[in-house]
Amino acid sequence: MNIIVKNRFLLYKGYKIKCSIGKNGTTSSKKEGDLSTPKGFFKIGKLYYRKDRIKLDKCKIKKKIIKKNMGWCDDIKSRKYNREICFPFKYSAEKLHIKKKNYDILINIKYNYSPALKGKGSAIFLHLANQKYKPTKGCIAIQKKDFMKILPLINEKTKILIK
Repeated sequence: MNIIVKNRFLLYKGYKIKCSIGKNGTTSSKKEGDLSTPKGFFKIGKLYYRKDRIKLDKCKIKKKIIKKNMGWCDDIKSRKYNREICFPFKYSAEKLHIKKKNYDILINIKYNYSPALKGKGSAIFLHLANQKYKPTKGCIAIQKKDFMKILPLINEKTKILIK
């Protein structure tokens, strides 16, 4: 079964979960920095989490602990564009180990991934929302309690449809 994101709700296996999306809504022609969430049907990648903040019980997808030097490249000049990187890094990249709780747990959405076309957008994740569901820069964000409810149901075959 697939995750569906539509009208600022995430639908999955009987759950209807409020979510945040990009500040400028959804788009079929995503560009780096446009503050939009890409429309389409995508595979999901690894789950990344802060071991110091998240206790993982059941998880059926590949997972990786977020370390202080981890990031995600958003620089079109780099060969590592739209890939996980380690700091120090000479190009622009988003830090994954941050003070705010948004990236305590996240799943990489494999948008613009294989191959990564430079300028088409990077670092599209399913991550944690703040209490007010503040719009994202293009990601999908849900509350931690909801993330933890659906996580045990997600497996390697789960895909995400963003409408």
